[in-house]
Amino acid sequence: MVNPELLEILVCPETKQGLSMASPDILGRVNEAVVGKKLQNQGGDRVKERIEEGLVREDGKVLYPVKDDIPVMLLDEAIRLDTLP
Repeated sequence: MVNPELLEILVCPETKQGLSMASPDILGRVNEAVVGKKLQNQGGDRVKERIEEGLVREDGKVLYPVKDDIPVMLLDEAIRLDTLP
């Protein structure tokens, strides 16, 4: 889990909006798309591994995956939630 103090200072590198932990509902939708081989990140690569944790941008349109308790804050690795199948 992301350190709460770190979460308070993290922002989206693109829009500078705040971030919050992804809800189980969002993670479920994302992982359905992963299993169905229908999910790509913003860099155009297919997401092959389930997302156990993620940070969602304030506007709810983008998810940044968290791997081994470390947020991956790269724009190409981000997942557009507003384009989920």
